[in-house]
Amino acid sequence: MASVTFKGNSVTLPKTEVKVGDEAPQFKVLANDLSEVTLENSKGKVRLISVVPSIDTGVCEQQTRRFNEEASKLDNVEILTISVDLPFAQKRWCAAEGIENLQTLSDHRNLSFGTNYGVAIEELRLLARSIFVVDSSDTVTYVEYVPEVTDHPDYDAAIEAARSAK
Repeated sequence: MASVTFKGNSVTLPKTEVKVGDEAPQFKVLANDLSEVTLENSKGKVRLISVVPSIDTGVCEQQTRRFNEEASKLDNVEILTISVDLPFAQKRWCAAEGIENLQTLSDHRNLSFGTNYGVAIEELRLLARSIFVVDSSDTVTYVEYVPEVTDHPDYDAAIEAARSAK
């Protein structure tokens, strides 16, 4: 199991842990227009799933901006940023920040993604910072559970994993 802290304090995550080689777990989240989105919506593409606690915080903003910049350099890769922020807040933030190359998705309704990927923080009802790369055949090819939620992920490793996935 991934051991994760938030500001130095241990947090409780679901017992589920996704590993390289696993079939990607299904999930149901909301797009900014409140439509439901599942893993099937991007079937046949490589997915880089960037998970952030809240898009309105410093590290989360930087993470989302970085992957937005990288998105135009990646062929057949869809970048999904998932948080528990309300879809309206995600839409407003993306518009204000000029984020157009990735899709922000909300797991606020039932924590489907957070539960199935083992990143829902029980004490805070936030998602633990993490990165998942899922190939076009729905196999997980890269996983990073960031040990301290307030730290940055390994951007270069995640981007390379997305480039290498087929």
